[in-house]
Amino acid sequence: MSGTDGKHMQIGEVAARTELSLRTIRHYEETGLVIPSARSQGGFRLYTESDVQRLMVIRRMKPLGFTLDQMRDLLDATDRLDAGPDLGAEERETLLERVRGYERAAGEQVARLRVQLARAEDFALTLRARLEQDSSATRA
Repeated sequence: MSGTDGKHMQIGEVAARTELSLRTIRHYEETGLVIPSARSQGGFRLYTESDVQRLMVIRRMKPLGFTLDQMRDLLDATDRLDAGPDLGAEERETLLERVRGYERAAGEQVARLRVQLARAEDFALTLRARLEQDSSATRA
């Protein structure tokens, strides 16, 4: 069964597609972030493409330092926005503002990570230059 045609996937396929470990996926299930859409007759967890997309959101939020509660809050907001036209204009705007807040926070964290990466690259270049200097001195 393939997840790309609307059918269910077992946890191993989901792990391969999301590059998350089985343990991590089970942890997200235990914390209520992603609940498998179904179970097979044998009791195996079965996931849909929508479940995979939720896991991808979580996977992208984690390195940016978002907490499980923040992940849950964002997923709740997007789930409610996706629920359809039953939302009133005020509720929709409130939910959109929550999502905007996460977008701003993600952008700020990306900027901080870029600074850290630039410093790390500079450090690596400094070490490389030092090694080249020492190699040249040894050959002379």
